[in-house]
Amino acid sequence: MAELQASGTVTGPFHELPSPSQHAVEITARNKTDAALALPGAGTHLDASAATPAGSAPGFGPEGTCSTGSPALGSRSRDSSAERSRAGGNAPCGIMKNSSKQRQVRKKTVSFSSMPSDRKMNSTAACMAFMLEGCEMKKVRSNSRMYSRYFLLDPDMHWLRWEPSKKDSEKAKLEIKSIKEVRLGKKTPVLRSNGLSDQFPDECAFSIIYGENYESLDLVASTADVVSTWVMGLRYLVSYGRHTVGVVEPNQPSVRTSWIGSVFELADVERQGHIDVLRATQIIKGLNPGMKESRIELKFKELQKAKGRYGEGIDPDTFVEAYCELCTRPEIFFLLVQFSSNKEYLDSKDLMLFVEVEQGVEGVTEDMCREIVRKYEPSAEGREHGYLSIDGFTHYLLSPECHVFDPQHKRVCQDMSQPLSHYYISSSHNASLLEDHHWGSSDLSSYVRALRMGCRSLEVVVWDGPDCEPVVYVGSSVASQLAFYKVLEVINQYAFDSSEYPLILCLVTHCSVPQQRVMVQHMKKILGEKLHTELPSTNQHYLPSPEKLKGKILLKGKRLPPDTQDSEGEVTDEEEGLEMARHMVGADEKDQLNGIGCKHLRLYRELSDLITLCKSIQFRDFESSKREQKHWEICSFNEVDANRFANEFPEDFVCYNKRFLSRVYPTPMRIDASNMNPQDFWKCGCQIVAMNYQTPGLMMDLNLGWFRQNGNCGYVLRPAIMREEVSYFSANARDSLPGVSAQLLHIKVISGQHLPKPRGSAAKGDVVEPYIYVEIHGIPADCAEQRTKTVTQNGDNPIFDESFEFQINLPELAILRFVVLDDDYIGDEFIGQYTIPFECLQPGYRHVPLQSLTGEFLPNTTLFVHVAITNRRGGGKGHKRGLSVRKGRKAREYTSTKTTGIKVVDELFRASTQPLREATDLRENVQNAMVSFKELCGLTPAANMKQCILAVSSWLLHSERAERVSVNLSEVYPSMEAQGPVPELLRKVLTAYDTMIQTSRTLIESAETVYAKLTQAQRAGLDFHEDLHRIGAKEGLKGRKLQKAMESYAWNITVLKGQADLLKHAKGEAVDTVRQIHCAAHSSGLAKNGAATLHTPNAPPTWPTQNDPPTLHTPNA
Repeated sequence: MAELQASGTVTGPFHELPSPSQHAVEITARNKTDAALALPGAGTHLDASAATPAGSAPGFGPEGTCSTGSPALGSRSRDSSAERSRAGGNAPCGIMKNSSKQRQVRKKTVSFSSMPSDRKMNSTAACMAFMLEGCEMKKVRSNSRMYSRYFLLDPDMHWLRWEPSKKDSEKAKLEIKSIKEVRLGKKTPVLRSNGLSDQFPDECAFSIIYGENYESLDLVASTADVVSTWVMGLRYLVSYGRHTVGVVEPNQPSVRTSWIGSVFELADVERQGHIDVLRATQIIKGLNPGMKESRIELKFKELQKAKGRYGEGIDPDTFVEAYCELCTRPEIFFLLVQFSSNKEYLDSKDLMLFVEVEQGVEGVTEDMCREIVRKYEPSAEGREHGYLSIDGFTHYLLSPECHVFDPQHKRVCQDMSQPLSHYYISSSHNASLLEDHHWGSSDLSSYVRALRMGCRSLEVVVWDGPDCEPVVYVGSSVASQLAFYKVLEVINQYAFDSSEYPLILCLVTHCSVPQQRVMVQHMKKILGEKLHTELPSTNQHYLPSPEKLKGKILLKGKRLPPDTQDSEGEVTDEEEGLEMARHMVGADEKDQLNGIGCKHLRLYRELSDLITLCKSIQFRDFESSKREQKHWEICSFNEVDANRFANEFPEDFVCYNKRFLSRVYPTPMRIDASNMNPQDFWKCGCQIVAMNYQTPGLMMDLNLGWFRQNGNCGYVLRPAIMREEVSYFSANARDSLPGVSAQLLHIKVISGQHLPKPRGSAAKGDVVEPYIYVEIHGIPADCAEQRTKTVTQNGDNPIFDESFEFQINLPELAILRFVVLDDDYIGDEFIGQYTIPFECLQPGYRHVPLQSLTGEFLPNTTLFVHVAITNRRGGGKGHKRGLSVRKGRKAREYTSTKTTGIKVVDELFRASTQPLREATDLRENVQNAMVSFKELCGLTPAANMKQCILAVSSWLLHSERAERVSVNLSEVYPSMEAQGPVPELLRKVLTAYDTMIQTSRTLIESAETVYAKLTQAQRAGLDFHEDLHRIGAKEGLKGRKLQKAMESYAWNITVLKGQADLLKHAKGEAVDTVRQIHCAAHSSGLAKNGAATLHTPNAPPTWPTQNDPPTLHTPNA
């Protein structure tokens, strides 16, 4: 008899997890007939078709991330380490530092579902059985009152009934064929009414739209599971009723069951009609690598006991039943039924709609969908006919194509030609250490690890060594000294392995002059031409770009005064190396300069000459720096001082960092090598925030996640508002910013997969009770966190089904973090986390891979989420950019300019008031019209225009009347026309559509004129920039008044530029909306006549993409 051996692939932190075709059940046969039994994925197929693992998480890679060390496991905090900020005024890692309006502290809750935990809705038949049995739900009346009723499906499946009721029993029912639509969530006026909106969560509500007048039956269930079951079943019945199929036969063979049966037949090599439990378990385990064998064995025992065949072999029916119950994720099956036209699979057209409408992929073709089926569908029959079954659909959603991280950001995708000071630079503090400063040993592998992780700034602390050979060590780790030349050899070898952009070596020199000579010899010999030796140009005002400095190593350190003629000279040493040395060695206090100790040391001239673009100087104050500091000079700040500057001089700190590099290093009080919060200094524009890479936890998660967004090259372009020479930005902003479009992030946490018990857990057994924190890190106005409920005793596939909304005021500086914890009575324990920059999020249904405490990706462990990003008040791109609260003109907030106190300047800015109002009106009118149209279509403001058109098409498809509505594409701005009488609701939809089209047309055709007025005012304002200080002084402004005038001036320039950019962006989105209508009209069959193109005079038609904002031209009407 052949033996079956299942093996799952486990990868380390430096490798991408395998694709579905690489996941396999390796079947080792002892005879030739078994040689055909290889269960691969897309390449070789079991039954001549094999299976890809339904529960695996293929293709998730680390985006360049790797392990960050090996701290003690089992930490009982969601900051996942001993990382509590001990200095600089930092708050504890897991807690937001301000009482932001977004902060909602949520107590631990437990889900008590009315649906039995073992009752899994893995097929429409299971849904039908539940509906036939019925359950209690609350019926919501138009007066906002709720009544408990018992709802059930008639045995003939033609009627939905409820009882008790004051109505005649024949009236308390609803015919299935009269149902037009089943809406999930609060998507009718009744459920959105103020009296009900806070009484129950969105996930527990649904509405049935029925009848020729589109009436609604609004219901509230006890749990999201019950809602999903009813919505899934009713949608299936509505769709099913459109096809000539007799009755629902749960046991009829399907593509899926036929495939699973063929898997069994190939495993039953001796044709006995049964296989042993061990073999059956290994096969299912191989198809689902993350699944526990004990769970599979238990399921077989349950099924055999129910059939009275306990202890016997596994027959085909038991095998198929066990596979379907174990390997069907109900949340994905529910999604499949939503998009499937009539069966329990997706055909090419269904898949096209899902990929284009939900996942936001542009230009989807049937060939692309057939390729998806070919790659991910396990059955030969499905691949042959172009069907994606529930297993294939699960594989697809787990594939790299549905990763939450936008693949465009896996390569360098930002402009690298800006000055060096315009980038955040990944930086390591005390890179040689393996652990903390006091007990930690030094090791060359620490440099290798940091460089491989994309680090572009390393600190090298050099001391006198034996035999005139300089050595590297930190603090008291004298016992583990590293030869300086060996450190250079490692840096030379790995400097540009992960990134070709410049590497900054921060030299902290404590050597005597003779050993400094040796240092110079080693650097010239080992680093050679990689060393940057070209002196900066005095004619320039900014540092060169990373692009220009590719492949170069820059040295940061002290430099002798230019008038020094001798071979050595004296400089002051006030940097962190001295501070650390004094703290660790206990040296006497020397002179104090601005709170930082300093002493004099001798510097060798040739070593001084190697310092070119990063000359270390002492920071005095912002005014002195503005007058005297050169662009190639760099200041280092202790985190305590940097925090003080951030709090007391937030605007000045941001302005300082526009021209000059600044480095922030941890206070020496952090002897445990804990990390500071890099966001505290990134918001001030500080480019180089030195982190202890050897210490994992929340702060390193933020750092590593942040630098993923530009190909993990170690450089990230700072937000435009922090780079522009004349702009206003405060590091402590607690509200929306002038000229920056606030975004709403809608996150629905749907489920988790294969969540492991935390290692080192004090609780016994393997039971996991997970809950999730969703955190936003950024400027103070954006910091927020939300928490899901706890799912009891389920780590395999816990269903959360909870939605959260976050307002993001500065998207370019925001980071999203998912943290999964085990709700244990002894103490909550860390399971996994994933950190991703806001700009890297992909909208739609996505899987989130989870990382361990030390940064490795946990095999097969994921979260399943839905992501949508919209503008703050409606509207937006089809899939990348609505708060349903609309504001009329009277309540509308207009961004205005501020008075500077300088008459000629104030007159100029006062003239821009009208175009600023016009720009706001153009944008808000379109956004409000879009929200109205979407709500009437039964969708949320996060929906896109394709979904709206498809919703209207679906209503018409389900109507028994000869209602005809078409979209006339012969016009530039397509009109939606009705032929004959239509119901009142549909008439409202047509009116709202017309309003949306007209406001979009007004925006598109008026934008250029208003844009020109705003940019003209901005340019005129910039003409005063050079002489503003002199003009203000001439008008008698001085001191604080003059400074206030300068700030107001910068604010006004920022407002004008920002509102112009927002208008330009809004026009692009309006054009994109019209394009979406064209595409959706064709897809849904509503198109009438040929398609007209929106074009500019004397230019070819232009359809702007989301990555290529349109140029402002007025189209021909």
